[in-house]
Amino acid sequence: IPAQAQIKFGVKGGLNVSKLHLSEETFKSDNRTGFFIGPTAEFTLPLLGLGIDASAMYNQFGVDSEEGTSTKKSIEIPINLRWTVGFSSLIGAYVAVGPQFGFNVGSGHFTESFDMKSCNTSFNVGAGVKLLGHLQAGVNYNFGLSKMARSVDDQMTIEMKRNTWQISLAYMF
Repeated sequence: IPAQAQIKFGVKGGLNVSKLHLSEETFKSDNRTGFFIGPTAEFTLPLLGLGIDASAMYNQFGVDSEEGTSTKKSIEIPINLRWTVGFSSLIGAYVAVGPQFGFNVGSGHFTESFDMKSCNTSFNVGAGVKLLGHLQAGVNYNFGLSKMARSVDDQMTIEMKRNTWQISLAYMF
């Protein structure tokens, strides 16, 4: 079986819709859209359909505050356990679960209001289809496990987590 293992590399991108969860309602926590893009790799044992996929994504989403809209930027590294079922050599379906590690790389004026954590952790659950041997379309839900920001002043402490829906398209070489 290991001799038949496949490693594929590609590029993945998509749209994310994030919802912030705040311990106080100082900021609007409406859904905000953003995007992500970056390299991806997939290791699969074809006979079993089990595998691992990992990516390094540049991620961007908006946050509304009293000062206006700010953009948060991060590098997200999802590492998912994936199970794939092939219906033919041209089409298949997969489900994936695993952790995601995020690293803050910029937040605009948002950092004036919040102490942005340098890293945060979340958990992915997703599914998708594989088409024509190279294309993959998927949907993920990302649960925030750790706080990504905190603000402390004389009157209150505000902590923030983020949950995100993602729609992705990947091309594997």
